[in-house]
Amino acid sequence: MERVDLMRSARFRAEREADWRRLEELVTRAERRGMQAMGYAEARDLAASYRQATTSLAIAREISLDRALLDYLEALTARAYLSVYAPQERVGGIVWRFLTATAPQAMRRSWFFVLLGFLCMGLGVLVGYLLYLENPAWYYVFMPPSLGDGRGPDSTTEYLRSIIYDADPDASGLGAFATFLFSHNTRIAIFVFGLGVFACAPAILLTFYNGLSLGAFLALHVERGLGWDLGGWLSIHGVTEISAICIACGGGLQLGAAVLFPGQRTRKDALRLAGHDAVKLALVASVMLIVAAMLEGFGRQLVQDMTTRYTIGWCVGALWLAWFALGGRGRSA
Repeated sequence: MERVDLMRSARFRAEREADWRRLEELVTRAERRGMQAMGYAEARDLAASYRQATTSLAIAREISLDRALLDYLEALTARAYLSVYAPQERVGGIVWRFLTATAPQAMRRSWFFVLLGFLCMGLGVLVGYLLYLENPAWYYVFMPPSLGDGRGPDSTTEYLRSIIYDADPDASGLGAFATFLFSHNTRIAIFVFGLGVFACAPAILLTFYNGLSLGAFLALHVERGLGWDLGGWLSIHGVTEISAICIACGGGLQLGAAVLFPGQRTRKDALRLAGHDAVKLALVASVMLIVAAMLEGFGRQLVQDMTTRYTIGWCVGALWLAWFALGGRGRSA
């Protein structure tokens, strides 16, 4: 009986193998170059051969042919299905569509949650600033020693000024501090997004705490008459970097709101739908952090003029705002 099955499989394969080989050749070509590079005749042959192969697979299953043949046909038809029916957009096209349409559209749809992220940060800055002015000891509560880079209420004004205007960042360790600061803010952005799903509270608290540190740091320099100087030192990269944290917080809050207020949907469905835009916000924050790293690594150390620092930082911020407000308008979401 087994010999009869093998003979039947061999005959079945011999009658159709040329068509399968042709389909395999077309599928390989589509996988390598994409359907866009195929001519009309090749695309038509690919679709027709795919339908024939699925028929052969159905017959092979019905008459219980050998396992090796079934595995081959299943793999071939699966590849052909992806070539015929899967979206044909390449990675470059996906990235371009994200930058020109889907990302700014998601930002506009999520404006309320992004605004909440900025409010959490702004409120933290205000509270940290006022508490420091009341009692400078609060600085050590809000600002980790590693993040303060040796700066605190006990530092002299000359030392604070020297760091802001140091033309040789490597000599003072400013380059290493810039790298640490970027790493710290990147972790904050990841945490506020990831923790937002837990009823929003962790994302709100973490963003607020980050604002407390920034407010106390700002108050220290304002008290010494260095507020304008620190603003320029921070603006060149901070406008982008702090905005990225707030946007990541907005994405996390969007997930948390879907869990807390699913409406008529199940929480699973509400979370899935909210995730479409929330993930895009996280990706936008990632792009902004990369840009902030370049500004921090080059612009802030190379540009010593304070007016120029403000101009670069806030002009870049205006470009982000223009992207969010105008990108993707007139295109379907």
